[in-house]
Amino acid sequence: MSLDYAALFDQGQAYETFLTNYASESQRLRWAAVHGQVQLSEQQRTLLEGFQRQMKVLVSAGAWCGDCINQCPIFDFFAAANEKIQVRFFDRDDHSEFADAVSTCGGHRVPSVLFLSEDNFVCGRYGDRTLATYRHMAETQLGPSCPTGIGAVNVDLLAAVTQQWLDEFERIQLMLRLSGRLREKHGD
Repeated sequence: MSLDYAALFDQGQAYETFLTNYASESQRLRWAAVHGQVQLSEQQRTLLEGFQRQMKVLVSAGAWCGDCINQCPIFDFFAAANEKIQVRFFDRDDHSEFADAVSTCGGHRVPSVLFLSEDNFVCGRYGDRTLATYRHMAETQLGPSCPTGIGAVNVDLLAAVTQQWLDEFERIQLMLRLSGRLREKHGD
């Protein structure tokens, strides 16, 4: 079954609206704690500001999800840096058809991101965790290590995750920028 991505995108919610509609007060506080720690370097901001093609970014997420709490605030910063980056959030459970479309490793893992061109062609998908996150999890959860549970924001990990998500956003932007079809359409 193929989804109508244009119609789906229009159903998505902006970052704050998503949190207002789906997050409890304690969840909003956790999202805000991570959001308050996200930092883009001048080089990262300059890169994002230079994006020339519209990108539609659909995010399957859950306000309750620790991985979403630790990654989705980054997308809000990317969208704020350039109006051509249009991020829309979808609650995984309320949008199960979309969750099915972006399922990973046999499950509805979140956050899962689908990148679309301005005219709604799929350009890529990414998620549920970056390589930096998986490396961190392997270090803390495999072998003799034991996870400590909910704690303070790991700012070093957050910086690495931010860069890895930015790398993926840049990859898709370059795909869009170099697309023969879109270059012909935009005369560049």
